[in-house]
Amino acid sequence: MASTGILPTHQRYLNGAHLPSSVRRSFRPREKYLIILVFFTFGVVCFGAFFFLPDFKFVNSSSSVYTVYKQIQKAGPELLFPAPPHMDEFSDNSRSNKLGIFRHDFLDQDDPHELEDRAKLKAKIAEDMEMDRKSQKVLERPEYNKPSTSSSTKMVETQQKQQETAGNVEVDNELIVTVPPSFSDHYPNINRGEDSDPIARERRNKVLEMTKHAWNNYVRYAWGKNELKPISKRGHTGSVFGSASAGVTIVDGLDTLYIMGLHEEFKEGRAWIQENLNFDDMVGDYSVFETNIRYVGGLLTCYSFTGDTMFRDKAEYIAKKLLPAFQTPTGIPYGLINFKTGTSKNYAWASGGASILSEFGTLHLEFSYLSDVTGNPIYREKVEAIRNVVQGMEKPKGLYPNYLNPKTGKWGQHHMSMGAMGDSFYEYLLKAWIQSGKQDTEAREMYDAAIEAAIQHMLQTSRGGLMYFSDLKFDRAEHKMDHLACFSGGLLALGAKLEQSPMSPRHMEIAAGITNTCHESYARTNTKLGPENFRFTDAVEAKAIRTTEKHYLLRPEVIESYFYMWRLTKDPKYREWGWEAVQALEKYCRTPGGYSGLKNVYQDDPLKDDVQQSYFLAETLKYLYLLFSDDSLISLDEWVYNTEAHPLPIKGINPYYREHSNAAY
Repeated sequence: MASTGILPTHQRYLNGAHLPSSVRRSFRPREKYLIILVFFTFGVVCFGAFFFLPDFKFVNSSSSVYTVYKQIQKAGPELLFPAPPHMDEFSDNSRSNKLGIFRHDFLDQDDPHELEDRAKLKAKIAEDMEMDRKSQKVLERPEYNKPSTSSSTKMVETQQKQQETAGNVEVDNELIVTVPPSFSDHYPNINRGEDSDPIARERRNKVLEMTKHAWNNYVRYAWGKNELKPISKRGHTGSVFGSASAGVTIVDGLDTLYIMGLHEEFKEGRAWIQENLNFDDMVGDYSVFETNIRYVGGLLTCYSFTGDTMFRDKAEYIAKKLLPAFQTPTGIPYGLINFKTGTSKNYAWASGGASILSEFGTLHLEFSYLSDVTGNPIYREKVEAIRNVVQGMEKPKGLYPNYLNPKTGKWGQHHMSMGAMGDSFYEYLLKAWIQSGKQDTEAREMYDAAIEAAIQHMLQTSRGGLMYFSDLKFDRAEHKMDHLACFSGGLLALGAKLEQSPMSPRHMEIAAGITNTCHESYARTNTKLGPENFRFTDAVEAKAIRTTEKHYLLRPEVIESYFYMWRLTKDPKYREWGWEAVQALEKYCRTPGGYSGLKNVYQDDPLKDDVQQSYFLAETLKYLYLLFSDDSLISLDEWVYNTEAHPLPIKGINPYYREHSNAAY
């Protein structure tokens, strides 16, 4: 039966039978009061809420939301959050269309309150998307001073600003984490340095163009691969890092790009390193030495230039991959490492499983610096252990053989060389002393003793008056010199200039003689580029004899000595010799797809080997660029170059050293 009351009646049943009940047609007085109280409370709440809502009357000028933000901002730094943008910034429907969620049927557009809410929601979503983008991909554009700025004032102001804002640097709306340089009234010149001589400037610009050509073709045809095959226009799979896409040209050449002011190229290289440089899945055996000088050294240089902690962290990540190679009875590391498994070993051909002098002796600069910038002492401890072993061993005639057994701690066959397998060991003795701010006196003493022994037993003078360092095999001189050994001219000059001693004039004389001999090895070829090895006999001087010695691999050592000799003596012939090399590279090595080595430098039209070595960008082009630059650019008073030409800051002198105690963690 239908009810006619105000409220529905409630019928009762018992065992399915209807029980009669009375029907109440009105509320009791207590119920009426309760209902009135509920409605009154609801009205008060709704009416009172209008007094607490933002004032939408002045949305486009002085939004009360923005006013509230300003009031919160005063409460303290811990409460800060980005200010809401003005509402009119989102009047354009193009952004909402891109977001894909705001349509005319979403809200009633005639209500100004709903329009306001819509605008605020759009702004919040856009802000969240931007923050997500930044957290996923963070890039830095290096802070280059424009070429038109001639004074150092702007550089100092920039670095002081970094010092004040340690921890983050925002460039072109891109945020990176940085460690500031030490406070100083002078900051080194790292990316300008034009020479006052117009001829030198013109030649430097030519080297810059060559670098762009080499880099752009690598980007075009072999991006992410280790090296470029400029004729085949594809990646080179036969490098020391094999077929793995480990981007060695990117890491090796990045500081060269920075020094030359190629900031867009630097940015794309940095982005690849951040997103793709990973050794976890690299299968195979890789050189500890090459990994250190190219990867660890190159990354640490970029860190010292920029303070970008990504470079430092990547360098440490790779260095940790090398540590298992040091697990030997003596602490002398093996030469090869498998990054995936951590297993290590030596080359099968190396004198009964011995480690090679130039390889285990060329770790000190990078590992010492890495310990200082990370605060982790293990890297310095590893190289100091190597130093202690070598220092304590008896050395035949004061010389260092090229082979040392890491298990027994004994020398291998007595083969000594200033070239392959020996070269950079001597280099790092001197440069460890330089890097320490001349505090590592043990390294300097070892260098002086080693060089004196080499001069006494290995230095030769040909019938034509050409000086050269011969190899020694069981006390027998082998009258040849490697292209690699041509670095020794610059090394001797550097050692003589930085610390005067009774032997300094003699060392400068030898430095000039060695550099001249290496220039002759270039001048006596048809291409004016030097061979891999050259010999001295009764019939020939400074010329290659064997077919396997006649190739040119875009090597930098001769140009490296030109660079040091120019800066230390100011003899203009070294710049002229460098320019001769530039012209020869352009004539014989340049191809539409990059630069290639040569198979026979004595032919008028030599075949090309179709490889653009990574060190061509890291060393050859960098040394040529610096040769034609002002001395202030990567000054020898503030930087020490590792054997791959990656400049590392001198401790206690260079504010870009960025030691761990200054780090923002």
